[in-house]
Amino acid sequence: MEAGDRDAIQLDDLELHRRVLAADPGGFEALYRRYGPPAYGLALRVTGQPALAQEVVHDAFMALWRAPQAYDPARGPFRTFFLSLVHHRAVDTVRREERLRRRTERALNPPRPADEDVAEGIVEEAWLTTRRAEVRQAVQGLPPDQRDVIGMAYFRGYTQARIAEELHLPLGTVKTRTLAAMRKLRRALQERDG
Repeated sequence: MEAGDRDAIQLDDLELHRRVLAADPGGFEALYRRYGPPAYGLALRVTGQPALAQEVVHDAFMALWRAPQAYDPARGPFRTFFLSLVHHRAVDTVRREERLRRRTERALNPPRPADEDVAEGIVEEAWLTTRRAEVRQAVQGLPPDQRDVIGMAYFRGYTQARIAEELHLPLGTVKTRTLAAMRKLRRALQERDG
């Protein structure tokens, strides 16, 4: 792209940004049409998952709509600003998903101390066997849509983004179902514990 073309696009971007500052949905829509595809491509390269990439792009555009004044034309072209915003959000999303995966893995496979008393291990194993049966029974009591997301997350180790892809659901729906299921499971297990 030649310098003249870049300058023309930047002037057009500045006009569209001015319209977004004035809360004009048409200006926002035009920026979305222009930068949605490159933003999605960047987010997909960073996250490696279509559902996460869609979430990142959506969040970046919503941030622009809520705070369009964050872009300062004196600091560089709009394209650079916006794609940097997408990149930072994508990296944050990957880190969040990795923390969730590690936390889930730790919960499913807790480390055992090396100097553990054998009798203690037998008692703990018996308690775990009973608790697993209680958890399975509580999971069976969930509505099927919630049972599916819990099974995929905790028994197969899927991230919420992967569950959304597998079930062809929006990521927000998966998050809502997971939260509702976890609350029901907590209540059911607390009732059993007395």
